Amino acid sequence: MSGMKRTTEKNLMVFSGRAHPELAEEVADLLGTGLVPQSAYEFANSEIYVRYEESVRGCDAFVIQSHTAPINEWVMEHLIMVDALKRASAKRITVVLPFYGYARQDKKHRGREPISARLMADLFKTAGADRLIAVDLHADQIQGFFDGPVDHLMALPVLADHVKARYGHEPLAVVSPDAGRIKVAERWSARLDGAPLAFIHKSRRTDRPNETVANRVVGEVEGRMCVLVDDMIDTGGTVVKAADALMAEGAKGVIIAATHAILSDPAVDRLKNSPATEVVVCNTLPIPADRQFDKLTCLSIAPLISRAIREVFEDGSVTSLFGGAT
Repeated sequence: MSGMKRTTEKNLMVFSGRAHPELAEEVADLLGTGLVPQSAYEFANSEIYVRYEESVRGCDAFVIQSHTAPINEWVMEHLIMVDALKRASAKRITVVLPFYGYARQDKKHRGREPISARLMADLFKTAGADRLIAVDLHADQIQGFFDGPVDHLMALPVLADHVKARYGHEPLAVVSPDAGRIKVAERWSARLDGAPLAFIHKSRRTDRPNETVANRVVGEVEGRMCVLVDDMIDTGGTVVKAADALMAEGAKGVIIAATHAILSDPAVDRLKNSPATEVVVCNTLPIPADRQFDKLTCLSIAPLISRAIREVFEDGSVTSLFGGAT
């Protein structure tokens, strides 16, 4: 044994896929590690190749990739990155998902449908992931789809503190765009000094994706600045219809707050032309220049992710980031 030096020092290494490198760079800078250099490219038939440019043996690896469009490409790259780490003897692999792809397919609405959110968890487990860190999953139960620790981060403090600083002097109401997200709205209400709650009662077409039919406001919104809260804005149809309904009920104004700005067409046009004063989102997904508009405020989620990575690395408590209340 005399010739061997026993080391117990852990080695934190941060890796990024190519979907949203700006966010990963910000996280790595906050951690003071920088990103591990890698080469990644496609073969002629669009197969993805990844190789790390330095040894990862024995490291505590955090692999960041946001599942943005083209989503299947970036999910596959993420899986391949995990596999490369596992085969290069990384000690522990944590998959960091600022946006978890396929999270909306978390249950069967009708027969013969997949539960793709579960399949995603299985794929990451098979690739070699020991742990997941995700931000604002579409449904809490997705945490149980992965056989291992899952840290579920919430962007609510980041978004709510911005809203409070800007609109706290106004009478506020927190509005959930549907009955199913009332729990999230309750957390918002607590953060905004007990602002009253309302929700939009809507019926959704099961045969058509991204489409809702009727909207009815339940709750007192008249004369109030309404904070319309959701986990994501995809095509913008739901939140814009909800904003219209709130204004029709006599709301003073509407602020739309959502964690994930997917902004598929025609979301930008819809939001620009909506009665909303401001649309507040986080940078869990990249927002290209052509999707940015005057009403849009994008807050960084990097400080929250970097603090969570630090807690996991140091075997601390991720729950403590939210005041122990979650």
